[in-house]
Amino acid sequence: MGATTDPAADTAAVAKLGFKPGQLVQEFGWDEQVDDDFRVAVEELVGSELLDEDADDVADVVLCWYREGDGDLVDALVDAITNLADGGIVWLLTPKKGRPGHVPAAEIDEAAPTAGLHATSSVSASANWAGTRMTTPKSGRR
Repeated sequence: MGATTDPAADTAAVAKLGFKPGQLVQEFGWDEQVDDDFRVAVEELVGSELLDEDADDVADVVLCWYREGDGDLVDALVDAITNLADGGIVWLLTPKKGRPGHVPAAEIDEAAPTAGLHATSSVSASANWAGTRMTTPKSGRR
């Protein structure tokens, strides 16, 4: 399901999303349908394995894989920010339009502020997955 078969190209694409060496990245919503090439590229760039949902470490970035039918999107986003560092980023990864599990942009735009997040941009994260970058408001999420 990866965007390319070239690991260097995958890593370059991940770098454009703002991932940096040394960041701690926590992952939510993993299953066998996620883009493993994207995950590996993130791990290679940051220099460590992704933290799972049960980790207690403070994460600089959260990857939240979400598909229509995965439950409540607001709940998923609230869970995703539990260990997020101040100024951290959430990348909500959803199947692209026309693919099974696609989540309409309006649903994402509605869920983000309810979860205490602000959707700032959308990108093509890989061949089958779109990414929505989310941040906490500058005034804080509490």
